[in-house]
Amino acid sequence: MISTPGYAAQTTITDVRLGLHKDKTRFVIEIDQKPEYKIFFLPNPDRLVIDMQEVNWLDEATSKKGVGLIESYRYGLFRQGTSRIVLDLKTPVKILRETILPPTDKKPYRFFIDIAKTDQAQFAKSVEESRKRQVAAIKPRQENVPIPRSQLKHTIIVDAGHGGIDPGAIGKSGIYEKKLTLAVAKKLKTELEKDNRYRVILTRDRDTFLSLRERVDIAREYKGDLFISVHADSIGRSDIRGSTVYTLSENASDAEAAALAANHDKADVIAGVDLQEQDDTVQGILIDLAQRETMNFSVKFAKLLLPEFRSSGIKTGSRSHRFAGFRVLKAPDVPSVLVELGYLSNRQDEEFLKSQSGQLKMAKAISRAVEKYFNEIEP
Repeated sequence: MISTPGYAAQTTITDVRLGLHKDKTRFVIEIDQKPEYKIFFLPNPDRLVIDMQEVNWLDEATSKKGVGLIESYRYGLFRQGTSRIVLDLKTPVKILRETILPPTDKKPYRFFIDIAKTDQAQFAKSVEESRKRQVAAIKPRQENVPIPRSQLKHTIIVDAGHGGIDPGAIGKSGIYEKKLTLAVAKKLKTELEKDNRYRVILTRDRDTFLSLRERVDIAREYKGDLFISVHADSIGRSDIRGSTVYTLSENASDAEAAALAANHDKADVIAGVDLQEQDDTVQGILIDLAQRETMNFSVKFAKLLLPEFRSSGIKTGSRSHRFAGFRVLKAPDVPSVLVELGYLSNRQDEEFLKSQSGQLKMAKAISRAVEKYFNEIEP
């Protein structure tokens, strides 16, 4: 498991606000300890990103509307030890001023940034300077991938969708998709580990962000035999409900599947990831003979999973197996499925997925499908 020790952030942001002025827009944070921050710019779409020490947020809402030059902004945990604020920009901007004001009798530390409109050429220059600073700060990646014990035949990667600064869909009751997917992922791990044939790896075990590339990398680095990504979508129609299983295809099976894939693939944009720095093997994998075989195994698992849902009394959609070009399914050598557990826009699905019994029923059904899958392919 990708383990991250739990601890409480020692710093709290007590207020976030925007100020609209004639020649600038001001972004202000009130924080109870001195902020340690880095600022960088991202293009396509234009964003300004602020990273700082891990903080608590008094306001649980993770996304807010902006004013002036800021279209909207969002915040949350990005990595262990790092919180992130992403400002979506209406136009290219430059920073006029960044200041930390010391605490007074009535106010904690105040950190503010003044931004003003600039041209695209100047913004592109700021983006390039940001990239150079980030590359210089990157530490060599060190992965301690455990060697599986001989009696553990199969490695299963369980991926809880979204996380950290990316909350995913929001249910009618205000529940975040990222919370439900993590709960189901942990229950699935527990169910699978009852069989000593399996080594189970969680891509995340807390409320932290992972880029789509990192999720695929984990599947490959741990030499996964099966990758299961769990999600809970939300759509405009509250009457539609039921679970759906997606497998990879460059051609989506229908318009809804294409729209869902496009929405999920925005996760990196939401969290302030530089898409131009992503590995080409994730952005555009050629579907060669090896990948075709992998896709066939993915379809085999999908066809075993859906009957398990139905026999457990879990509602499935009218077209319960669909195809789409999800980036998170593009490991060329790991059979992969994306399971939409249900629709948070539907009250019945939401209540089912929020319940401990519903989460456990989902986990048990997926676990039984895993058992049947490996029993079929082992000979």
